[in-house]
Amino acid sequence: MKKLILLTSIVLFFSCTEKKNEEPITISPEELHASVDKVIEIMIHDIFSPPVASRIFAYSNIAAYEIVALENPEYNSLAGQVTDLTAIPKPAENTLINYQLSALVAHIAISKKLIFSEDRLEVLRDSLYNNWNTKNPDLFNASKAYGLEVADHIIEWMSKDNYAQTRTMPKFTVDIEDPTRWQPTPPAYIEGIEPHWNKIRPFVIDSASQFKPIPPPAFSLEKDSDFYKELIEVYDISNEITKEGDTSEGVEIAQFWDCNPYVSVTRGHLMFATKKITPGAHWIGITKIASRKTNSDFDKTLYAYTKTAMAIADGFISCWDEKYRSNLIRPETLINQHIDENWQPLLQTPPFPEYTSGHSVVSGAAGATLTDIFGDNFAFDDDTEVPFGLPIRSFTSFNAAADEAAISRMYGGIHYRAAVEVGVKQGRDLGQFVLDNLKMTSNSDLASQK
Repeated sequence: MKKLILLTSIVLFFSCTEKKNEEPITISPEELHASVDKVIEIMIHDIFSPPVASRIFAYSNIAAYEIVALENPEYNSLAGQVTDLTAIPKPAENTLINYQLSALVAHIAISKKLIFSEDRLEVLRDSLYNNWNTKNPDLFNASKAYGLEVADHIIEWMSKDNYAQTRTMPKFTVDIEDPTRWQPTPPAYIEGIEPHWNKIRPFVIDSASQFKPIPPPAFSLEKDSDFYKELIEVYDISNEITKEGDTSEGVEIAQFWDCNPYVSVTRGHLMFATKKITPGAHWIGITKIASRKTNSDFDKTLYAYTKTAMAIADGFISCWDEKYRSNLIRPETLINQHIDENWQPLLQTPPFPEYTSGHSVVSGAAGATLTDIFGDNFAFDDDTEVPFGLPIRSFTSFNAAADEAAISRMYGGIHYRAAVEVGVKQGRDLGQFVLDNLKMTSNSDLASQK
């Protein structure tokens, strides 16, 4: 009798263990958000420049999206639509795959390839892996292997985008004899970053110069010239909004959209950096907010991240092409030289030429893309800057947020009006081109899911 009871117990034990190890694995949008958030956290720690950060977002999300598009008929592959991207390998026949799990594996693998502090991402990855493996090791291992196979395919494509070549190209040469040309600005006087970014292979646009903007106003310090009027406007606006201190609406707007990943702070003989998110990361954060507000499932969330990330990445390529073509001097330099030697902009001037405004371009592109995905007049509360001690700001639409992001650069004292207004138009035109040329869904705007 005791032997029978013992035998029954053993059978029940192994039966329960087997069932436990064959649990279904469900991948939630929150796991994707967690991966994106962790990558942003690491970007802040590693201090990636805005253009480089945009490249990371694009490749990691494309890798994941391609896997989802293979299984979900609602979505179309980007192969043949995005420059030089070929179809990803398909899983072996009769292999049981959780495609969303594979997508998240690929997302993490590509991100890990592109950051420096890999150990920080491995903590999240290992936690997810352990959870999935506990539930269903066979399904997990097959799905993981496929996700890594796709990641290898994307890495091979990624390796040919000219990024590695630009790492060895000459540094930007400053022409100190030409009063119209950009010069490094205080307090750190950092050299111009990514002067060869226009050589990076675009994702959707035809070339870096496709959306070449009109030239800025002709340089002139004559008081009746358009250029000087824009210069003095920056000075006057800065003085006006700072009269009221930190409670001024203009100051709040400037600080909210600062998004400078490296701000040098000097205390006596000590210089250190405060770190923040990039402009692209701010808009990726807004994508997360919209996805959560609409209760978007994993696939639609990934679709939103991917489409927005590509528009942002191409926006930086387009903007940087113009920056180092026009090579225009910043307001801070001219104001200190010709108007007020003690004046300082509200925001720290970033280390690259002025025209056009990078934040304006990528905000215009991201705003257009998110409007296409989630609809116009999409009201939302933007809490992206809360971790940096700034309050939530509310917007009636993505385009309204983009307009505020653009004008914030004038309030901050780092851009002239032309760079802001032409920049946001440049971004919106580019964003519309992305929308017109990417057929990512069978329903072009997923209207049924709005």
